[in-house]
Amino acid sequence: MNYDNACKYLVEQYPLEFTRWLLTPEVGEVELLKTELSQEPIRADALTFLRTANQIVHLEFQTLPTSNPPLPLRMLDYSVRLKRQFGCVVEQVVLFLKETAAKSAFVSQYEDETTVHRYRVIRLWEEDPAPLLRSPALIPLATLARSETPVALLQVVAEEVAKIEDNRRRSNLAGCSEVLAGLRFEKALIQRLFREDVMKESVIYQDILQQGLQQGLQQGLQQGLQQGLQQEIALVTRQLIRQVGSLPPELQSQVQALPQEQIERLGEALLDFSQITDLINWLEQLRFN
Repeated sequence: MNYDNACKYLVEQYPLEFTRWLLTPEVGEVELLKTELSQEPIRADALTFLRTANQIVHLEFQTLPTSNPPLPLRMLDYSVRLKRQFGCVVEQVVLFLKETAAKSAFVSQYEDETTVHRYRVIRLWEEDPAPLLRSPALIPLATLARSETPVALLQVVAEEVAKIEDNRRRSNLAGCSEVLAGLRFEKALIQRLFREDVMKESVIYQDILQQGLQQGLQQGLQQGLQQGLQQEIALVTRQLIRQVGSLPPELQSQVQALPQEQIERLGEALLDFSQITDLINWLEQLRFN
């Protein structure tokens, strides 16, 4: 998810730079379109729609070689829907971020008995890093570009990021560079080349941190709820034993499998139990209600 956020941030913050890199330097104004079409959306790793004067650019980043539905079919579907909605030329570009030998990363068209649809595929590990290093907006992608000495390339990226004068822009691009570099390099090396204090100021770092906090809170909440339910089950079980005597293992299993709401109902109902058949009958009624 972090790679997706970094890529979407870059394209949405610097749509002109990406369009000029992918199409032509003569591109003028670029409009960022919403990332879902009016019909049911198809979820993808990270996609963005850009609109120039006479065409739509559908840009999609892939970290995994496989997807569901398959990438070629998805590209065909998007192309048709974009053409129908905007009525202009649709230029589609898929950027594979992580090096792979999977055949799907080398497919650039959809084909069946009646239809052939083509799109562009860029495998970043085959790209010359020089054009990427010339544009600050594209520098983070250079961490994944072609190089016989990848560590030296990462060093160059870190040096180029450090040259950016605007503090906020520098920290955000440094954060994106660090995230994308994680697809290729060890964390210790990345941290050695990129200053941690700069990383912490970036919106990407803050987004990752926030996601981690939210995930931690959700996990903590779930654990707390589960512990509370187990405690309530234990309490109800003890009260049942006092009311009707010891419980056979199969009855204990049935009680322990009850959800929160039914455990609470059992806690009220057991006050009227006097023998074990009362519990059996209550569980039977619960099953048929």
